[in-house]
Amino acid sequence: MAEFTTGEAVALELPIARIPTRTTAFLIDVLVQFALGFALFFGAVTALLPAGADSAWLDVVTLATIVAVLVGYPVTCETVWRGRTFGKLMLGLRVVRQDGGPVDFRHALTRGLAGAIVDFWMLGGFGAIAVLTSMCSPHARRVGDVLAGTVVVHAQRPLPLPALALAPPWLTGWSAQLELSGLPEDLALAVRQYLTRFHTLTPAAQHRLGTVLVTEVCGRLRVAPPSGYPPLQILGAVIAERQRRVLPQPRFPVFPPMPLRAQ
Repeated sequence: MAEFTTGEAVALELPIARIPTRTTAFLIDVLVQFALGFALFFGAVTALLPAGADSAWLDVVTLATIVAVLVGYPVTCETVWRGRTFGKLMLGLRVVRQDGGPVDFRHALTRGLAGAIVDFWMLGGFGAIAVLTSMCSPHARRVGDVLAGTVVVHAQRPLPLPALALAPPWLTGWSAQLELSGLPEDLALAVRQYLTRFHTLTPAAQHRLGTVLVTEVCGRLRVAPPSGYPPLQILGAVIAERQRRVLPQPRFPVFPPMPLRAQ
């Protein structure tokens, strides 16, 4: 198991996919790529090459087939299936970012190019480099994972959604004007944990920890904390605004939460 801190400052624990499972998924993908390459090559030779064409046409078809199979297949699959190829789908694996979020085309392209050039084929010694780098990495990352900032995990079920923070309506205008890029991930996680465990703390601990966090958060954001409001409401407004900017908007109506009461 490895802990990932998401962009919403939520800690996720996901099991890392190790070499035996990843090798099995890779071999399944190789069989799929071989069948795909065979179909593409002979389909192109039969349908596209004009009769009596010279060998240059055959070289073009061969090169295009190799690129489509070695790079196009993993990049397309991981982009469309959000981090999965056919082999990973069979084994219940998924490629995720280092923060546990889903990958996009940029990550898939980096992994695909590194896999074709370094990890597996051109310079990879048929997967030897991928195996060696995975063995040396605590999260079993090959060169493509390091360059793309990704990790392969066991994720047969959808990744859990973070619990949303609640913002009091009277502080939404203040929080909407904040420049949240100055809030580091570790501090945002500490605030998120405080909000989650608030009701398990004693009143003295609620006030003491909340005051410390408000001072540090407002110091990082270079703003003065709004006066007259308890730390719970101020921190909740900051994290709720952070989540609003990062998380996708819901596609269904959401009832407004009950406002937080002053402590």
